[in-house]
Amino acid sequence: MRLTRAGEYAIRCVLYLAMHQDRAIISRKEIAEAMDIPAQFLGKVAQNLARAGIIAIRQGAQGGYEMVKAPEAVSLLSVVEAIDGEIFLNDCIHRPDTCTRQTICSVHRVWETARRQLRETLADTTLAALAREEEQACAKRPMRPSQIDGGG
Repeated sequence: MRLTRAGEYAIRCVLYLAMHQDRAIISRKEIAEAMDIPAQFLGKVAQNLARAGIIAIRQGAQGGYEMVKAPEAVSLLSVVEAIDGEIFLNDCIHRPDTCTRQTICSVHRVWETARRQLRETLADTTLAALAREEEQACAKRPMRPSQIDGGG
């Protein structure tokens, strides 16, 4: 299993919204620039996040995106699976009827355990926790010269 580019961008989008939950609506342009996401791609990812009930899309000149649920109630698993679908590590787990060795295969049990542990880890990680970590990491990052002298 490999996280798709769309899944990575979805995480960045929701993480940015979680970090700025004091603001109701944030423009697509701001999120795209801040999180290095191509704006057109962000629009497509946001539609999937909205269908999953994670964010809402507001149209218009003052439009943008906002979280529907509190960041504490949104898991990393829900964001990933909203974009990439349910996580399966191997076809024998995803489509058991396609594997003729399932009843005797010693690796099948390992795939099931690994899948369960990965999903539990992602489910236990909230966007609120990730936002706190990201804010702390950003606070420790040294300022660029343009930030110190006023942008010149």
